[in-house]
Amino acid sequence: MDIMRPRYITFDCYGTLTNFQMGPLAREVFADRIRDPDRMAAFCADFSAYRFDEVLGAWRPYEEVVKASVERTCRRWNVPYTPDDGQRFYDAVPSWGPHPDVTEGLARIAHKIPLVIYSNAAEEQIMANVEKLGVPFAHVFTAERFKTYKPRLAAFEAMIDTLDCAPTDLLHVSSSFRYDLFSAALMGIENKAFVNRGHEPYTPGYGATKIADIGALPALVGL
Repeated sequence: MDIMRPRYITFDCYGTLTNFQMGPLAREVFADRIRDPDRMAAFCADFSAYRFDEVLGAWRPYEEVVKASVERTCRRWNVPYTPDDGQRFYDAVPSWGPHPDVTEGLARIAHKIPLVIYSNAAEEQIMANVEKLGVPFAHVFTAERFKTYKPRLAAFEAMIDTLDCAPTDLLHVSSSFRYDLFSAALMGIENKAFVNRGHEPYTPGYGATKIADIGALPALVGL
């Protein structure tokens, strides 16, 4: 395995570092409205799809993205929806902490290579999640700051321009090809790592190294 020598390691946060619990929360919120386990699994899959669809257009506040995703899913399933349902999802986001492997894995890197986050999060929420990661980050960027969500290439352009670096200076790490790694490849980011969290399959042909968790990341950069 060739050792990567990035100037920065850039990360997706929600799902990759933070244990993003939209699915489990949906099972809790809608338990009395969808009782069949198979139907609930399909409901959660549609909820994930609508969250992705909601970030493909022009930027709007993340709170609106979350609430619209819940409402659209309920409409598709003919399930009663109230504004309190959507608010419950948005309010829960900053309470979620990291996957168990994250803090120890990042601690082996944080003082040697600057760590950077680009998240589709809201500014008012993201630092509550970042603080729970337990390591210092050189930069924390949000879609709200740049008014563009991943997977838009403009999100990656904004990050690269702000860091004043070339795409080849980065190692981008994500558990999602849809939100991150397809776009990173299109932007010419050669060094990419796919963290296999189980919510998306690995997609060959895009030059991403598959790792089981963040504990395996230091080896990619020779640490």
